Amino acid sequence: MIEARQPLVPAAGKPLAIGACRAVTVTAVSEVGWWDTPRMMAEMKAGGGPAACQWDIRFDPENAAGSCSLIEIEGLDGSIRRILLDAGWNPEYMAERFRATGVDRLLRDGGIDFLFLSHEHLDHFWGIEAVLRLAPEIPILVPGTLREEGLAWLRGGTFPAAGIANRVPHRGTVVRMLPGGVHRLLEGIASVTFDLPILLDIRGEQSLYANVAGQGLVCITGCCHQGVLSLVDYAAAHLEGGSQAYGLYGGLHIAPFSGMTEEQAGIVRALGRYGFRKIAANHCTGAEAVALMRELGYPVVGGSGRGGSMDTCHLGNGDSVRF
Repeated sequence: MIEARQPLVPAAGKPLAIGACRAVTVTAVSEVGWWDTPRMMAEMKAGGGPAACQWDIRFDPENAAGSCSLIEIEGLDGSIRRILLDAGWNPEYMAERFRATGVDRLLRDGGIDFLFLSHEHLDHFWGIEAVLRLAPEIPILVPGTLREEGLAWLRGGTFPAAGIANRVPHRGTVVRMLPGGVHRLLEGIASVTFDLPILLDIRGEQSLYANVAGQGLVCITGCCHQGVLSLVDYAAAHLEGGSQAYGLYGGLHIAPFSGMTEEQAGIVRALGRYGFRKIAANHCTGAEAVALMRELGYPVVGGSGRGGSMDTCHLGNGDSVRF
C-alpha cells in the first residue's frame, strides 16, 4: 500500500510546535558509503557521469558498503521509539553491520517503528533487501519525490542495466512524505522533505529534527544534499525552538569526494554561527571538512575507527552519540 502524506505548512512568523523528547541516541550502523572513491567515480563516469540515472549505471558491488543509522528516541514518559535511517547499499555488508550492532534483532522482533529513507541514492537505498529479510512489513517513509524506479525497487524490482535485484518485496505500507512543510512523526520528532535535483538524476531529500527538552534542536540527516546551512536555517525559521541549535548528526555533503574548495570551507566556517554543542558529522561530510571543524574549535564527536571506518576523527561504524 502506498500513501501520500501532506505536510503541515507553518504560518508566516508562527513556528510550528513539534513537542519534545528527553533524549536522542544515534548509532552509526554504517557510515562508509563505498570503499574506493576513485573506483566509484570511474564507474559513474563510464555510466554517463553525474547527470546519468543511477538505475542505469553498473557499479561493482564489491566496492559497495552503505549509509545507515539507528535513532533511538527517549520520550518524556521514559518510552523508547526507534527509527532506522536508510538501508545502506550492499545487502550482505549491511547484514553484517546489522548483526554487529544488534539491529538484526530489533528488526526481527519489531523493535523499530519504521524505516526512514532520506533519499534515493544507491548507498542509502540499494541495501533494502537486508532490511526486508528481517522485517518485510516494516513501514517505510520515503521522500514524496521518489522516482517510480524507487517504488518498483521496494516491490522487488530488477534492473538489468545496473545489475541489481531486490529479491525480497516489501509487504508493508509505503508513505510518500510530500514536500512543502513539516511532518510530525513522533512526540518531539519531525521531518521535512526538501525538493531539489541532486546528482545521478535523483530528486529530493528528507531530514529529521528532534526537540530535546531543556537542550534544543537536533538536526539529523542522511546526506544533506539540500545544504547543511539550509537544513539548520529551515528549523530556525519554521520550528518552535529551532533557533536553539543543540546537535547535528550525519553526512553533511560538504567535501565528499576528497579535497575542499574555498566555498566548501566557507560552509564549515558558517556553521559556527549556530552554536551547536555536539556535532557528529560523518559519511559524506569529508575528512578535510571535519578537520577544519576541529581546527575551528567546534564540538566534534570522534569515533573508535573500527568496523570499517577509516579513522577516529569522526563518529564511525558502531559508534553512538547521545543528544
